[in-house]
Formats: sequence, structure tokens, C-alpha cells
Amino acid sequence: MKRGKRYAQICKVYEKNSSFEPIEALGICVQTAKAKFDETVEIHIRMGVDSRHADQQVRGAVVLPNGTGKTVKVLAICKGENEKFASEASADYVGAEDYIEKIQNENWFGFDVLITTPDMMPAVGRLGKVLGPRSLMPNPKAGTVTTEIGKAVREAKAGKIEYRLDKNNIIHCSIGKASFGPEKLCENFEALMDVIVKAKPEASKGQYVKSCTVASTMGPGIRVNSVKFG
Repeated sequence: MKRGKRYAQICKVYEKNSSFEPIEALGICVQTAKAKFDETVEIHIRMGVDSRHADQQVRGAVVLPNGTGKTVKVLAICKGENEKFASEASADYVGAEDYIEKIQNENWFGFDVLITTPDMMPAVGRLGKVLGPRSLMPNPKAGTVTTEIGKAVREAKAGKIEYRLDKNNIIHCSIGKASFGPEKLCENFEALMDVIVKAKPEASKGQYVKSCTVASTMGPGIRVNSVKFG
């Protein structure tokens, strides 16, 4: 297959079949991010678990120390005093049944994160069929169903991300922008990997983290040495 000039230039930067320490891999990501926009840096982790079994689920959330570089729009569905807490925490949209109806009737998804309180879950649960496929359904494990809604909104605004297995047992997450530089990206990388390692299910056998790759939006996948992660 004939490759373009950009691909040929990238191949000169690193050895394609090698694996690197996180700071090195992220340095290559930044170096090869040559698009005219600020490319997002993503991490893809193949896990040695089987998501078909409930006791092998890997899911949770973490606040990245340097944020994601993305402006996050938060919808808080709550009532009473919690509306005040959500507004004070700078939620973009605050309401209850009005927003549930807006999503249901108008197919409105002008938000990136939905945070709600336990008492509102019976009503929010009716939106599962439309929120689920978009990964917007709130979940206690991700901290998006909580009695501390003000704190949850602030964390979402500060760069809290959710990690979860897809059907192929791979976790996909954004860990920042290429403009962050290798050091800040590495801090975010390590914060994410730390919570994933701590979330290892007891039922998990054998190698927990099978492989790890980082890549910018338009860049190549760079293999990370994942042996130390178990």
C-alpha cells in the first residue's frame, strides 16, 4: 500500500513495532500531532477481563489533574435545594421533569454529562434507551448519581472522565490535548491508570492489562509498555 508523505515522516520519528515508557510515547504523540487544530490525545487499553460477566466489570471515574482541555456542558437533573447547589457549581442546565421531557420529546442532547440525584433516577431511568447508546446515562459508579450534586458538577467541569469496558473489553478515554505537552499528559495518564489498576476485579485471572496504546486524533497509535500495570 502506498503511503503519503506525512505517514513517511511520522515513521522516521519512532520505531513502529516498539513499545515505550508513557512519557516517551506521549512525547511522540505530541511530536506527530501536526494537524491545524489542537488534537485530542486518547488512550486505548485492552483488558484481560470478560465484560460479559458481572464480576469482571471495570468501570469508574477519575478527575484528571490537568483536565481534558475540553469545555464540558453539564445538565443537572434535580429538585429543591439541589437545584441551588448545581447552579452555584456552574452547571449549564438545571431542572427536573422539564429537561426529561425535552430529551424525550425533542431529542435534545446539548450536554456532555448528565448528573442527577437518587430520588430522580426513576424518572431519568425512562430515558435509558436514548441516553445509554450515547454513554450519557448517569451511574453511581461514575459519580453521576449522587447526593452531593454540587461536588459532582464541579468535578465534571474540572475534567472528570468516566472509564468503562466496551464489548471488546477495551477502555477508550481522552486524556487531554496535544498542546498540554508530554509532562501534563503523562500526569493524566498515570492518574487514569492508577484507578484502573485499583479497580481490578477479584474474578480477574491472568494478565490484567494486555496492551496499551496512545494516539492523537490524526496521529498513529504508539504502544506503551504495559507490563508494570499487571
